[in-house]
Amino acid sequence: MKRFDIITEADARTIDVGATVELAKGGHVTPLAKDTLASRRVTVVPAGSFDASLPADLAPVADIRRVAIGSDHNGVVMKRALTEHLRGLAVAVQDLGTGTSDPVDYPDVAAAVARAVVRGEADAGIVIDGSGIGSAIAANKIRGIRAAMCTDETLARYSREHNGANVLTLGSTLLPDAAAIRIVEAWIATPMREARYIRRLLKIRRLEDTFARD
Repeated sequence: MKRFDIITEADARTIDVGATVELAKGGHVTPLAKDTLASRRVTVVPAGSFDASLPADLAPVADIRRVAIGSDHNGVVMKRALTEHLRGLAVAVQDLGTGTSDPVDYPDVAAAVARAVVRGEADAGIVIDGSGIGSAIAANKIRGIRAAMCTDETLARYSREHNGANVLTLGSTLLPDAAAIRIVEAWIATPMREARYIRRLLKIRRLEDTFARD
């Protein structure tokens, strides 16, 4: 991984799109470079925070551009509001249903969204049911998924930064659409960068491997 003492705009233009680079302690990023780095979706982390021994696919996708979304019959209205909002932010949204008030079972929807994430068809997933709890339980049965039910922006940020959540679940009976939009915005804007947090995800993966063999 490249390390810089200073990142100028000229430097920023040479960094691969979507790459992660290290900035030395006391290092500096020029104002023009910040804009270029953002447009090229480059992640800058403090030197020493990256652990090359950790699998590259442990941390959730930092720059979320594709979202799989689904809901049961309770979450159709909220799903529509979130889909419109995300598309307005230039995020590609794959709607996995349902689209009517006819009853459907939340485990089926949660599984469809979770599978889209683990297959790499989406960078992240959002599932909505009445409380958000059932969908989180169901999604977490899919290996590689870390689903978190969030009721405010603080939990949304924590679930990403500290726990590497790649699926967000929401309760349509607990939140107005405006609050759900704020939670989603906080969630997709928060990356997981610190090696100490990512290292704990390796233990979660090992738990999945261990109990899959039992």
